Amino acid sequence: MKKSGIRLNKYISHNSRYSRREADALIEKGAVTLGSRVVKDYSCRVNDGDVVFVNGKRIEPRRSGEFTLIVYNKPKGVLVSKRDDRGRTTIYHKLPGKFRHFIPVGRLDFASEGVLIMTDSPSVADFLMRSRMPRSYNIKIDSPLTEEMIDAMKNGLVLEDATKGSHSMSRIKSMSFSPFIDMVVRKEGKKYTKLRVTIDEGKNRELRRFFAHFGANVLDLKRVAFGPVELKNLPENKVRYFSRKEYEIIHKLLEKGKADDKIEA
Repeated sequence: MKKSGIRLNKYISHNSRYSRREADALIEKGAVTLGSRVVKDYSCRVNDGDVVFVNGKRIEPRRSGEFTLIVYNKPKGVLVSKRDDRGRTTIYHKLPGKFRHFIPVGRLDFASEGVLIMTDSPSVADFLMRSRMPRSYNIKIDSPLTEEMIDAMKNGLVLEDATKGSHSMSRIKSMSFSPFIDMVVRKEGKKYTKLRVTIDEGKNRELRRFFAHFGANVLDLKRVAFGPVELKNLPENKVRYFSRKEYEIIHKLLEKGKADDKIEA
């Protein structure tokens, strides 16, 4: 028989700034009450109509459709993952506790840095991952730019073997690359090129695979914009909330997505 309601720690983390780990600690020290009763039972469940207090402050249930979005400036050498079998540092070691239940919108690989959007809504995360919002990157490759590279950026590229530049454990072998939205050469040297490129996809190590096909390694990769969100002066390893304007753009995209789904149905 399925238990009704939602677990107390999940209810607190979903409707407040506390992480589940912090909610567990609050429950353990007797800071949580259900109605007028102090609750120290982790298996306790919250049902419709129940009132939960943390340190005397009522936890207001999040209204349907409410969600929070943040921007994290991910450093190099940090994994976008909950945990790592090799014991490497993940974003959840770095993030403040109140954001440790947030979901990343796509990924940046271990050696990449920059804009990482995160949200407490699984449905919003899924929508943004599938969206064709432009992503802009500052990259540095270890070779001059060639005509073949420029042509592939303009017209797209299909590779049956896209394993160069991929992670050794990746199961993705072939890959198609849509035409780049934009490309600007920022600086050139005899043995390197610095570029800003904008694409509308977020495939696995897409840019590293693209340039590796032409014999060039990506030395640095920094995402500086994702849709309406720009990195600007956000310090490395710091978080900020979405601005009102950024929220408005996302809400419009979500409404359009719902309307498109209805039309397709």
